[in-house]
Amino acid sequence: MEKIVPYLIIGAVALVILIILIKNICIVQQSRAYVIERLGAFSQVWEVGIHFKLPFVERIARRVSLKEQVLDYPPQPVITKDNVTMQIDTVVYFQITDPKLYTYGVEQPMVAMETLTATTLRNIIGDLELDQTLTSRDVINTKMRAILDEATDPWGIKVTRVELKNILPPQDIQNSMEKQMKAERDRRQAILQAEGTKRSQILVAEGEKESAILRADAEKQSAILRAQGQAEAILAVQKATAEAMQMLNDACPNDQVIKLKALEAMQKVADGKATKIIIPSELQGLAGLAAGLVETVREPKQ
Repeated sequence: MEKIVPYLIIGAVALVILIILIKNICIVQQSRAYVIERLGAFSQVWEVGIHFKLPFVERIARRVSLKEQVLDYPPQPVITKDNVTMQIDTVVYFQITDPKLYTYGVEQPMVAMETLTATTLRNIIGDLELDQTLTSRDVINTKMRAILDEATDPWGIKVTRVELKNILPPQDIQNSMEKQMKAERDRRQAILQAEGTKRSQILVAEGEKESAILRADAEKQSAILRAQGQAEAILAVQKATAEAMQMLNDACPNDQVIKLKALEAMQKVADGKATKIIIPSELQGLAGLAAGLVETVREPKQ
């Protein structure tokens, strides 16, 4: 029994040493880093892979995630330049680029970032009026990102993006804005209706104009045709009269009274005052000639 005791002690010591060695073997995962201190002072930063920590000499001061992280801060009361108090909640995207500075740069880095974000937001909004605040989100985001990135650089933090998630004005301001938006929509609707009415009236006027032009053109063509017909009728009457005079002269050149009566009768027929010619006894010998003259004079009137 006494011979077994030393072996048990050696085995126990070996087991303890093995456990200690196993517990001091560390595997650093992807996108993480370990800050190592040796006897209370910074020693090194472990990257991805397997590492061995000296027992009782070294310790892991902080396990740091190198992934991009998001901080969603609750709404902060902010006063604008025109003394309007609003509630604004901010979202900050950041990444730890230097684990050593992140560990030793500032106490409680997340609390420090939240305080710095709130202070920066109040400073920027304090220089803007309400309307500018509501319409200049991109400008505010850019300014905040630049200021926060510069301020957190000594802490080993890289601010990649800042977003204003919500901007909540007071209730009375919201009511006024809704009324203004409704008035603007009503104005646009009235403008659209007026433009539609104007366009409709223009189309109607253009249609009436074209119709009037067509009617005038038709009346013009009709008047031209009537004038041409009247001119041709007058020309035919004059031509028939001349021919009748020539025939009368040839038939009885010395009897002027008979000629005048015949011409008067033919003129009445031509003017529509008579429908037939009464042939005097003096013209019985010229009956065939008179009948031909009547047909010649009346032909253009038909």
